Amino acid sequence: MDNHFNITFSNGQIAQAIRVHEPAQLSKALSKIGLEGPRPILVVVGGASSVSEVSLQSMQKFFVEVLAPIVERLGAYVVDGGTDVGVMQLMGQARAQTGCTFPLIGVATDGKVALPNQSDPPADSTPLEPNHTHFILIPGEKWGDESPWMVRVATVLAAGDPSVTVLLNGGEITFQDALYNVIAGRLVLVIAGTGRTADKLASALHGEPTTDERCKQLVESGLLQDINIQDDFNLLAQLIQGLLSNQNQQSQLEPNLKFDNF
Repeated sequence: MDNHFNITFSNGQIAQAIRVHEPAQLSKALSKIGLEGPRPILVVVGGASSVSEVSLQSMQKFFVEVLAPIVERLGAYVVDGGTDVGVMQLMGQARAQTGCTFPLIGVATDGKVALPNQSDPPADSTPLEPNHTHFILIPGEKWGDESPWMVRVATVLAAGDPSVTVLLNGGEITFQDALYNVIAGRLVLVIAGTGRTADKLASALHGEPTTDERCKQLVESGLLQDINIQDDFNLLAQLIQGLLSNQNQQSQLEPNLKFDNF
């Protein structure tokens, strides 16, 4: 089977997809499906579980009124996990609702996702989100295998342009996503007020006591910043757009920083 193929969803959306087996293949694979840098890159990680209806509505508005318009305005790309759940679903729905045309790139573990009309999908698989425009399918059999690949895709496509990771809610894998982005020297913008991992990290950023060594070490990297989803959306938009527009915003991880508790 050709590694490059199209995926047709029931909503009529046709996405380009490619299977990549080695990191060294990534740049050529991205070019083959029409994705090339340098571009500003927004990476979206986290989840949307265990939140109230009011909080979920706030998250939906944040994607529709803040993230999608900024990405469209800057000619940026979005990279996320590509499945039809959580923040990936919110991002896809926001792109469709706003009529935006920016590339929305899902990086998904081949052994955990179900393609449309697939006759024999993997056990316990999750459908792909139908408003994404591109999918990078990477090897793996468990959730989280995609984490380092998402970071690689973002780095290749940014090619020196600004890139920022936005983290909302999330569970255990979200800590891993944050770690890989920090190691790559990418700022992680934690959206406080969205629950779970995001709120744990935001609390640690504000100096509140925590027994979670992962929170402590991520905060010590100096590459976490937080904003609250209840803040004025115009202010949130100005901050995120500024980060994605500033060529000098990237920092480097201190070389002696160790992550022993992940």
